[in-house]
Amino acid sequence: MIGEISKLRRVPLREVWKHEAYDFTQWLEQNIDVLNDVLDLTLVNVEREKKTESTFSVDLVAEDEGGATVIIENQLGKSDHDHLGKLITYLTAMSARAAIWIVSEPRPEHVAAMSWLNEASGADFYLLKVEAVQIGDSPPAPLLTVIVAPAEGFSAVGETKKELDERYRIRQAWWNRLVKRDDAKLHAHIRPGIYAWLGTSAGLRGLGLNYTIRKIDCGAELYIDRGKGSEEINRKIYDQLYANNEAIEVAFGGALSWQALEAKRACRINFTVPGGYRSDESQWDAIQAKQVDAMTRLNNALQPFIKKLDISGLDNELDAEEGEEDLAE
Repeated sequence: MIGEISKLRRVPLREVWKHEAYDFTQWLEQNIDVLNDVLDLTLVNVEREKKTESTFSVDLVAEDEGGATVIIENQLGKSDHDHLGKLITYLTAMSARAAIWIVSEPRPEHVAAMSWLNEASGADFYLLKVEAVQIGDSPPAPLLTVIVAPAEGFSAVGETKKELDERYRIRQAWWNRLVKRDDAKLHAHIRPGIYAWLGTSAGLRGLGLNYTIRKIDCGAELYIDRGKGSEEINRKIYDQLYANNEAIEVAFGGALSWQALEAKRACRINFTVPGGYRSDESQWDAIQAKQVDAMTRLNNALQPFIKKLDISGLDNELDAEEGEEDLAE
């Protein structure tokens, strides 16, 4: 026979902790193991009402087992924008690795915001719902439910995003400096972007004179790509230029890298310069001087042969291919 089973009932939080700061925060400071159990963390050295350098007061500050700072913000009420802003501010001010937000009623928009922060930043964000429960006449007990936590791999995603953001920032800084050079007039009208290349037309559709940039090297190239379905046409243009490769390299003043790029649609004629965006910034001007010089020489060497390209019928050929694709669809 099954014995008597008591019902679990929820107790109003203010009956258990009358004051958020004086009661709940103090209780959590003394019972941090409850939070550790729920989150599978090891938080130690918990301090209450810790002041930041800007005199902000954080509810609780702790350390994880690796010694990194973790902040905890409590709210015995519905989540609100004010506390979310505090959470982010405190995390930044304390250079914390993780932020824990405990609320009695998480609003959907704040659940979404905390999930986004986990994906977009390098820190870990936790959102927990707190309730008080009681069985029969037993003392009330805390019930913490994890609403948002960093899923496995989220930290890595955040770090990857930070690395990409930094890469984009530094590449744009490289292009900003390059287009302002007096000797880079060919690309002076181009608005610097965040990508690994910066291009302008070589005077014929589908032929681009591109600067390229990577971590340890940069370059100047002619990139041949006339768009969708243009593999054969690109190769015909490339082959005409390659037939004059010796004369072009003599005019350029050195060897070039001739890349038919068999597995791709485009073709490329490239010259690489040592030194890239990870080079010390004090070296950028000297590296860019060589890069711009290479672009100037490449353009001058190629232009006579670009003007002699036999492109009769190539556009019609491409139009016919596109028309066939349209009919097939």
